[in-house]
Amino acid sequence: MIKAENIFKSFGEQEVLKDVSFEFETGKTNLIIGKSGAGKTVLLKILVGLLEPSKGSIWYDDTDLCCISKDQIRELRMQIGMLFQGNALFDSMTVEENIRFPMDMFTTKTAKEKQQQVDFCLERVSLEGSNHKYPSEISGGMQKRVGIARAIVLNPKYLFCDEPNSGLDPKTAITIDELISSITTENNMTTIINTHDMNSVMEIGQKICLLSNGKLAWQGNKEEVLHSEDEILLDFIFASPFLKRLRQSALKK
Repeated sequence: MIKAENIFKSFGEQEVLKDVSFEFETGKTNLIIGKSGAGKTVLLKILVGLLEPSKGSIWYDDTDLCCISKDQIRELRMQIGMLFQGNALFDSMTVEENIRFPMDMFTTKTAKEKQQQVDFCLERVSLEGSNHKYPSEISGGMQKRVGIARAIVLNPKYLFCDEPNSGLDPKTAITIDELISSITTENNMTTIINTHDMNSVMEIGQKICLLSNGKLAWQGNKEEVLHSEDEILLDFIFASPFLKRLRQSALKK
């Protein structure tokens, strides 16, 4: 569980987040959505400890992120997996080396143990046999799966995904969504996804938080989205004619 309590964040006189509170549940895919400039990226950085809130608290289960030492933060970060928007793979490293990197940095595992974990993660994301390829030799979707493998290589309790479907074709995006969702369930992780992809919202949105002008404007799940009368949510979610028709069809049932 990750909980935000009364989060405010300002940069000078600009107030970006305004009294944001929510709870993200374990074993579920929790989505943060909202228009550009709504505060999503700033909120994500606060949640992972890259930024400090001006006011408020972030809780990882029973640990207050704002009130722990640097050593405790380091220990906590070993329980966090991060999938970056641009994959953030090292071009000069092979797939295997990219995935092994967090273990080299944070563990004292033997070479054999690291290899076993790398191979397990590659199998989990259906990239068996790609160990010695370089990022430039594989597709964007495969690079994203390498990023997921690296994010889960330390068996994290918490997984953060920043625009995981950015730059992917619709079919590959669905594959990535399904992969993140199944890994979340299997490992009982608290997964938080920052996304603009409305297909992700409607397919894997078990908990959805909508930010608007720095405030929490709405929260619920994908089923509640279709039947909500909240004007801010409807204006954002159903901007496309296709999704408008989808909602109208759902309401008729």
